[in-house]
Amino acid sequence: MSGERRPLAARPLTEPHPSRLPFDHPGRQRILTEHAAALAAGDAGYPDPETGLFVLTAGFLARRGTCCGRGCRHCPYVE
Repeated sequence: MSGERRPLAARPLTEPHPSRLPFDHPGRQRILTEHAAALAAGDAGYPDPETGLFVLTAGFLARRGTCCGRGCRHCPYVE
């Protein structure tokens, strides 16, 4: 899948695929809030509220134009 040009998934960039961020994830709302703020600011990513690790936004990943195949939380290509 790496480097393969694909169309974006048919969902808003604000909504990650459930396989990447399940609906019952205890930190889901905080993660979505941080992601939405980063998207609105045009930032490439945000620090994960639980781990502090840098997480790329769906907007940044969409601008790359390809899926890297690494299982990104906000991958805009996964169906």
